Amino acid sequence: MPYTPHSASQREQMLKTIGMTREQLFADMPKDLGCGAPHIAPGLSELETLQRIDGLARRNNQPGISFLGGGFYDHFIPAAVPALVGRSEFYTAYTPYQPERSQGTLQSIFEYQSALCRLMNMEAANASLYDGGTAIFEAVMMAVRITGRNKVIIDSAVSPIYRAMLTTYTANLDIRIETIDAADGRMNRRDVLATIDDSTAAVVAANPNFFGAIDDYSDVAKAAHAHGALFILSVYPISLGLLKSPGEMDADIAVGEGQSLGMPLSFGGPYLGLMTTRKTHVRRMPGRIVGRTVDGSGREGFVLTLQAREQHIRREKATSNICSNQGLCALTSLIYLSLMGKSGLVELASICRDRAAYAMNKLSAVKGVSVKFPQSPVFNEFVIELPTRADTVARAMVAKGISPGMPLGDMFKGMDNCLLVAVTEKNSPHDIDKLAAAMEGVL
Repeated sequence: MPYTPHSASQREQMLKTIGMTREQLFADMPKDLGCGAPHIAPGLSELETLQRIDGLARRNNQPGISFLGGGFYDHFIPAAVPALVGRSEFYTAYTPYQPERSQGTLQSIFEYQSALCRLMNMEAANASLYDGGTAIFEAVMMAVRITGRNKVIIDSAVSPIYRAMLTTYTANLDIRIETIDAADGRMNRRDVLATIDDSTAAVVAANPNFFGAIDDYSDVAKAAHAHGALFILSVYPISLGLLKSPGEMDADIAVGEGQSLGMPLSFGGPYLGLMTTRKTHVRRMPGRIVGRTVDGSGREGFVLTLQAREQHIRREKATSNICSNQGLCALTSLIYLSLMGKSGLVELASICRDRAAYAMNKLSAVKGVSVKFPQSPVFNEFVIELPTRADTVARAMVAKGISPGMPLGDMFKGMDNCLLVAVTEKNSPHDIDKLAAAMEGVL
């Protein structure tokens, strides 16, 4: 049924039914966050209403230059991406239950899976998951199902957001998560390798990790395999324009956050969970997989295959209940990768790396500022240490129109003075100069 706005009398009746006033409904909201009604006068034209709303939106105090990262990045999105994704046949399409009516949607998912396998250098991909954090959880559940074990080793340099999600999702399951503290911003190999044993289901790492450090985990994958465990690697897809792929490191499951592949930062989503694996494990993969086949007349067609969801087989044997997931976001990433091409992705990754190196040099030249982990090679993100609390400095710089990065004090013990700085192609050398000058002024 079409949505019909409630009249004032209906709203009053609903409040009377629940025995509350409008003010009581919002009593828990801090007073300084309350904005009240938008105060739009009656009788305005459509144009006047839009102008009024636009004026209110402009009152949001957003920094003009941002160096925020931590897993979510502000990359340039070619105009062709939203123009194509915004076509009605794409953004109104729903779940492809009937292949005879869903060939376009099915083919786009198949092409997405193919592109993702090439990007990760893996053999199979699903139709996507909700975000990078749930992708790690689903990968861990895959490893538990495959190995029949319940011990999972995870590097503390994996995003604390993702680790919190993993802890939450597995809280009531018979899964033991062992977190190994990083050493100097990188995986503590000695402790990780010593912890792997015959009860281990999987080892989880990230490349680049949350501190921006890059690494080659081939030796970790080899050690995991020697004990019958799987190696799970979470990656930043843009970095694969330069870095060794999960497949080259012999990862069993490769996951990641796909937001950087053509999706804007929109107040927290939607995001896109990337998931790939080896063909050996494809029947244990959650979600949907689209296959290409031919019909009785030899005509090419696309169908859902290997569906192991709760509504297709017995409930207790389902791999996951993920359903519609992020189909439109998957299409967005496919279009973005197609537009960038192999050479474009290499060029983009090179720009991000070079500008991060420039930012490290500029910031470390500011009195009192140092690179926290100078021995760790980085891609586009790095940690600096300040002579005072990072959150205090960040607030002062936001007031100057620059968001300098993410303070790490609330996430990692002993890092109150540390700031995670991310640089993308949208941060010009001039922007980086302004960041260094502003930080010098604040300090």
